[in-house]
Amino acid sequence: MDESSSVSEGNHSYHISPSREVNFVKSGRANSKPSNRYSVKGAMGNGNNKAIDWELRPGGMLVQKRDDVVDASGPTIKIKVSHGSYQHDVNVPAQATFGDLKKVLTHQTGLVPKEQRLLFRGKEKEDDECLHMVGVKDMSKVILLEDPASREKKLEEMNRNQEISKACEAVGKVRTEVNKLSEKVAALEAAVRGGTKVADKEFVVLTELFMVQLLKLDSTEASGEAKMQRRIEVRRVQGYVEALDNLKARNSNPFGRSTNAVSVTTKWETFDAGVGSLSAPPPRPSSTRVTKDWEQF
Repeated sequence: MDESSSVSEGNHSYHISPSREVNFVKSGRANSKPSNRYSVKGAMGNGNNKAIDWELRPGGMLVQKRDDVVDASGPTIKIKVSHGSYQHDVNVPAQATFGDLKKVLTHQTGLVPKEQRLLFRGKEKEDDECLHMVGVKDMSKVILLEDPASREKKLEEMNRNQEISKACEAVGKVRTEVNKLSEKVAALEAAVRGGTKVADKEFVVLTELFMVQLLKLDSTEASGEAKMQRRIEVRRVQGYVEALDNLKARNSNPFGRSTNAVSVTTKWETFDAGVGSLSAPPPRPSSTRVTKDWEQF
């Protein structure tokens, strides 16, 4: 069955056929490729034939197929776009689509087309809908809404970035304190290597200060870059604590140190029997009396 039909309008007559013969050339040949597009061949009043491509919309409306690139030389219209508390005046070709309008709005709003939802007369419009086909005229008002899923994703990303920034700041404060404590570790190491006897309290107090910083790092929730920085700082603190333990052990064992001669003062206890005393015990009176009592050993 031939599905073609003829349409007459004034001095113009058109012959419409299904898209199986759509891409007409001068030789009259056609490419057979099923689609929802139609070809219209019109006999103009001046004797010229004009081939027009049509496309069938989902609603059953037959409209002329648009070129991918909007003809910028055609008439332009000004559209008032309302975006929250902001108002944008946009100039676009009258034959543009809502998708074209979204591309223009990207430069003014920072929202990419897939993040935009355009409403006209209370209804959301698709990207391929033509402005003039739905009644958009000069100074018409269009409402722009940000896609909820996109907005939620942005909020999550912003919160995550804030958390990372906060964690990095906390790790940075710990790093500053560790740098100060590391100077004291270097001073203790120089003293121990130089043969100076250092009180054990110095090692204990400094180790506790490092442990305080380690607890701060453990209580810091971090992800991404902040997590990596925290891991590095934890290992750094643990390294200083281990170094202090080694210095303390070396300081407690002076004979194990290769140091210069140091002055050692030792206090000796004095016993009645003279054992351990630097002074000899007083002499006992000698006796020449001989007895028969002998001590057995």
